[in-house]
Amino acid sequence: MSAHDGMTDPVFPRGALLGAAALLLFTVSSAAVARLSGLGTVQMPEAVSVESRQLRFADRADGAIEVTDARTGGTAAVVDPGTNGFVRGALRGLARERKRQGVGIEPPFVLTRWADGRLSLTDPATGRVINLEAFGPTNAEAFARLLGTEGRAS
Repeated sequence: MSAHDGMTDPVFPRGALLGAAALLLFTVSSAAVARLSGLGTVQMPEAVSVESRQLRFADRADGAIEVTDARTGGTAAVVDPGTNGFVRGALRGLARERKRQGVGIEPPFVLTRWADGRLSLTDPATGRVINLEAFGPTNAEAFARLLGTEGRAS
């Protein structure tokens, strides 16, 4: 018996192969042009910092968090025990990243208000940035109070 046994080899339509190749070439070319030229992307203009403060956060024995201004060494605020769950959660996440990278509590965090109204908390030691407005105005306001004068964050 022969290898073909009277059967013909299946042939894929040439037009379909050319169409698929053309579609693939168009897709890859379009993606490359968009990527290189920025066509079809949305970019936010760079905002300018209008206010910032370097802060350190330390747990106290009574469960409160003492917020210290890194420049003056003075107490900027005290976060009372059982309050400000968002502040505590954000700080836990940043502390976890510092521990993972072997960074201690000495380097201060930077709390910044931007010209466009955004508020961010940056950890220069690890490179992490939390855009606080993404969590809603109430949560962002808990950190915004820390930009003000000395007092209690409640």
